[in-house]
Amino acid sequence: MPVPNTPPILSEKAIESLKKVIDQSVQNPKKDIPGVSVAITNSKGDDLFSYAKGVTGADNTDEITTDSIFWIASCTKLLASIALMQLVEQGKVDLDSSEQIEKYIPELTRLPIVSHDNEDGLNLKPRKNKITLRHLLSHTSGLGYSFFSDILKKYANFFHVDEFDVSSERELLLPLLFEPGTNWSYGVGIDWAGVLLQRVTGQTLNDYIVEHILDPLGVEETGMEPEETLRKKFVQMNVRDKNGELSTTDHIYKKVLKGDYQTLFHSGGAGVFSKPKEYIKVLATILNDGVSPKTGKQILKKETIDLMFSNQIEKFPNFGRAGIKSSDDFLTNSIADIYPQGDLPQGWGLSMFLNLHETSTGRGNNSGWWCGLANLFWWIDREHDIAGFVGAQILPFADIKVMTLWAQVEQEIYKDLGKI
Repeated sequence: MPVPNTPPILSEKAIESLKKVIDQSVQNPKKDIPGVSVAITNSKGDDLFSYAKGVTGADNTDEITTDSIFWIASCTKLLASIALMQLVEQGKVDLDSSEQIEKYIPELTRLPIVSHDNEDGLNLKPRKNKITLRHLLSHTSGLGYSFFSDILKKYANFFHVDEFDVSSERELLLPLLFEPGTNWSYGVGIDWAGVLLQRVTGQTLNDYIVEHILDPLGVEETGMEPEETLRKKFVQMNVRDKNGELSTTDHIYKKVLKGDYQTLFHSGGAGVFSKPKEYIKVLATILNDGVSPKTGKQILKKETIDLMFSNQIEKFPNFGRAGIKSSDDFLTNSIADIYPQGDLPQGWGLSMFLNLHETSTGRGNNSGWWCGLANLFWWIDREHDIAGFVGAQILPFADIKVMTLWAQVEQEIYKDLGKI
């Protein structure tokens, strides 16, 4: 997709407006957002905007900065998907080979389909369809998350399975919700894609991502095994109660906070810690058709990026309209309708949600975006050559305060670019 001849920049007025919006969002750390970090870039890798405001936790006074480090949760999925697409380019893995999945991830071949029985128990039945890497990257394998499915939650509780235990891939062994390729369900597919990468390459997922993505792009202080000096920069996890009050809470990734990496499972779905101003170096590279605008290193071919931005689920055009129901109120709110709301066409590429039409906040056609459980959001707009990241550390997901800020940030940017 062509980008504008001259990469966009933001006016001083827009920068001041963005700062004002962000400042207003963190006025009360117990009721608003304790702290937030926002970064915006283009295909030249320009630092169009990098700003942090607030405190590192609802119960402390330490100021957040652009050097503060966030658990980016499912924003990890983009990095893992880039890594897998590198292997696709090299012919080491195939998007449509079920035989390859059976060879390297035999655990998946044994997963049945789960349903409720007549007495509100669980019924497991063998499946007919086979799983491919394309299914895993597009969330059409039938795999889900226990916190987004009552039936998977019941299964996980009974068999003591926890996706955030991060001890081994055993914690991902949840049954399927449907036959592979017949529906869409957000889940642990990209975690299993990361397992495939490890078994094909012989490297840990973290080592591979650092060597083949982060280091070539000059992305610093990012990864799955942060050193002690980096752990001291972590933003604390916060939880909002039913009355809207925030307090700090234990982090989901306890092993990482302790530096306990001997048995750490490298989660391709949620395992990375980073800073918004570093993560956007990856977004800028995607805008620049796979070549870092700063280091000149290529991590993907343009045609591969085009493929990642191609709709993989045309037969499920309204998948986001069904919403995503929460089965764990601590981790996530229910989501009635995945952004953008209304009747705009939707799609899913190889790792990301696709806005197939321009949106009310100004995004161009076929923009890609996704998010992280702790209320972090990124987007890539190839038509308008702009990308950004809005990061917080609040549970449950779909926090109205952060989502409102995210929309306001986009609106200020696209208003300045003359798109709304």
